[in-house]
Amino acid sequence: MVKKRKPLAASAQASSDKPATLKDLLNPDVLNQLKSQADQMRAAEAEQREKNRKQAEEARKTEQKRLEKDFGYLLEQSSMDWRKYK
Repeated sequence: MVKKRKPLAASAQASSDKPATLKDLLNPDVLNQLKSQADQMRAAEAEQREKNRKQAEEARKTEQKRLEKDFGYLLEQSSMDWRKYK
């Protein structure tokens, strides 16, 4: 007895089907909620980075003002070539 072969079109179609992704399986409402939550988290992270940057900049300015009042620091930072100031 001869076995019947399956048509080639059916096997080609089965290989072209991709497995279902999580995005396909999730409810659209849940997907939108997750996207909005991710956007909120990104915004909060950006806000925190900006806050940290401003604090660091403020601390640097404060330290620079303190050092500008220190005569020893100014003396060390100044050039010792006094001839150019004559």
